[in-house]
Amino acid sequence: MSDQTHADSNREIDYIAVEQSPRFQSLKRTQRSFIFPLAVFFLLWYFAYVLLAAFAPEFMGQRVWGDITIGLLLGLGQFVTTFGITMAYVSFANRKLDPLATEIREELEKAQGHA
Repeated sequence: MSDQTHADSNREIDYIAVEQSPRFQSLKRTQRSFIFPLAVFFLLWYFAYVLLAAFAPEFMGQRVWGDITIGLLLGLGQFVTTFGITMAYVSFANRKLDPLATEIREELEKAQGHA
């Protein structure tokens, strides 16, 4: 990103070139490889819950323990899944995304300082 990140006339950072750089593309690819599968999983899980609630009320109303029903457990499972996905993404970002993003940012800040 050395020569590609600077405009020749005023030595400002060329953000389009940065976005098209292999390191930035790798960062985006890594993020998407985590986000898209989890988004698909969660949407399928969510729609399964909604469809079961709409078309299988007898199943969702089955009591598991006292007044606790399958529908209630699956509904609470939606919240648990949301928190689980959030925690997994934060961990993933801390391990995989943040180090590469920090490298790119520091290189750009260094180049901006020399401009």
